[in-house]
Amino acid sequence: MQLENYIRDIQGFPKEGILFKDITPLLIDPLARKKCLNILLDSLKGQQIDKVVGAESRGFFFGILLAQELNAGFIPVRKPKKLPFKTLSASYDLEYGSASLEIHTDAIQRGDRVLIHDDVLATGGTAKAVCDLVEKLGGEIVQCNFLMELTFLNGREKIKNNPIFAALTY
Repeated sequence: MQLENYIRDIQGFPKEGILFKDITPLLIDPLARKKCLNILLDSLKGQQIDKVVGAESRGFFFGILLAQELNAGFIPVRKPKKLPFKTLSASYDLEYGSASLEIHTDAIQRGDRVLIHDDVLATGGTAKAVCDLVEKLGGEIVQCNFLMELTFLNGREKIKNNPIFAALTY
């Protein structure tokens, strides 16, 4: 089973000039989803994980599955004003402007061993913001973990001080 066969290319989404990597076919197929989960879990063999942080929103899909399999807590990192409790915020640059993400201030305790998960590592802005939030709360990043990495966008450079794993690379 080749996971690449479960990633659909969508030309011009969300805007012209972008080739979007759609993970919906992967999510639909139970065998492909399980294989992908096992690949992500295999990259963590021997690691103790206390919390899994999933980045909004596609990082939630496998993030919660990883947390379940690792017997770890799951922490959603969301866009501003989506979390109900006190939050910590980190901003990052986009192609046209900036954005920010938030995490609950009590989600991570000093010394928690944290896995960060998102669907794609592209330019690295989102991943860097999530890393900053985890570190500000005192978490120790065990790995930044992705379904896929778009290597031509060099996002790895922004989080190069952390172990990085991607199930697929383009």
